[in-house]
Parts: sequence; C-alpha cells; structure tokens
Amino acid sequence: MAAFDCPRRYRFTYLDRPPPPKGPPWAHNTVGNAVHLALARWWSLPRESRTPDEGERLVEREWSQQGFKDDAMSQRHRDLAARWVRDYLDGIDPDAEPVGVERTVAFPTGQLAVSGRIDRVDERDGELVVVDYKTGRRGVSADEARGSQALALYVLAARRVFRRPCRRVELHHVPSGEVAACEHTDGSLARHLARAEATAQDIVAATDTLAAGADADEVFPARPGPVCSWCDFRAHCPQGAAASTEITPWAGLAELG
Repeated sequence: MAAFDCPRRYRFTYLDRPPPPKGPPWAHNTVGNAVHLALARWWSLPRESRTPDEGERLVEREWSQQGFKDDAMSQRHRDLAARWVRDYLDGIDPDAEPVGVERTVAFPTGQLAVSGRIDRVDERDGELVVVDYKTGRRGVSADEARGSQALALYVLAARRVFRRPCRRVELHHVPSGEVAACEHTDGSLARHLARAEATAQDIVAATDTLAAGADADEVFPARPGPVCSWCDFRAHCPQGAAASTEITPWAGLAELG
C-alpha cells in the first residue's frame, strides 16, 4: 500500500510489464538487509551458539557490497552494522524463543487480501507482540509505531493466523537499542483497516480505468516532492526529477559512530 502514496510509483512497481529499470541499489538497504538476515538466522542457531558475537559474524557472512562508494566505505559500515547487532543481542534472552521469525502472515477482508512478513513475533504474558526491526539514521517513536498501517495489519493477521490475542507492536531501532511501542485497541485497528480498504478500492478503480484505455499518467499521476530523491524510478519521472535533488546511493547511510 505504501507505493500508492505516489500512484505513478505504484504503476511502475506493480502494473507496467516490463517495469522500468530501477536506479542503482541503495547502500542503506544493503545495511538493513544484512542486519535483518543476521537477526533472523540467529534464532535458527542451536541454543549454545546464540551469542552476541555470533550475531556479529552473521552480519559479516550476509554482507553485500551493493550501493557503497568503494570497498573502504563498505567495510566501515559492515563493521558498524556488526557492532549494532552484537550490542542489540547483548540485551536479548536467547531462551525466549519467538513464536515466529520472518513469518509470512495473510488474511482476507471484504475489500483486500492482506499479506506480509513480520520480522519477529514474541509471546509475552499470554499475548503476541509484533516486532519490527529498524536500522535508519533516526530513531523510532511511539507515534511512528501507532501510525504504521503495516504493523496494525500485522496485528490483525497475527490474531487470525495464530488464533491468539495480539495488540502490541514494537519498533526496535537496532543501532541505538531504542524500542518504541503502541498498544492497539479494536478501534485503532479498525481505523487502520478501513483506510487500507479505502486505498484498495482506489487502486482497483484506477486499474480498471487504465484497462479501459485511459491515459496512464492521468490515472496514475506523480505526486512530486523532495522525497522523490529516494525513488527507485526517479529517472523515469520528469515531475519527480524536477521536484527533487539527485543523491548518491550511499546518502542514506547512518553516521559512523
């Protein structure tokens, strides 16, 4: 659903076949992928191997060179990400086995089919908790946890898949160890679901209009702004390019520290 914040990006991503070629890979995505893979695979290790040092080694094992200016930059950020994971795991109980890790969940509603992959599902005091890892430059906030449509839908999906109570979502900022949480109510979940269903209706209507022969740029217009600097399809969108500044693939990296 996030791609429909810009209808043109949604069209490029999901409708155009073949899709336009994306720009070069982002270094911050390389960092995030390595951290997520390391934290997921750490839980699949034998209990005696679940140590912070092993988490550090997993980052090094999963590392990619994509998006960095040069090998020296890649190595510096690999070492930084490995330290983040080691420090984060130093505060994790290796015996607290999650209910799910990188767990795909799905459920249908009257308007759409919800599907996604949850980083981690914990069980605490008889209820499930949806955990989402973050590796960005800035920290996390309760407002961000509360406002995340994806996390709210994951709560509903976890309830359906596991048939157990779930209302809490947590954002774990791995670089700082900071945790931001939200306890959803049935009302807040219903509001998130209603907004997702309304977006799905808009997408269906626009797709049907396009199939009937309407102009693609009119049905799926660009919503240009500074955020277009980060769009994978910026080179194919004149409005987005005009409204933003071209940046390097490593511009989103966290500061070394």
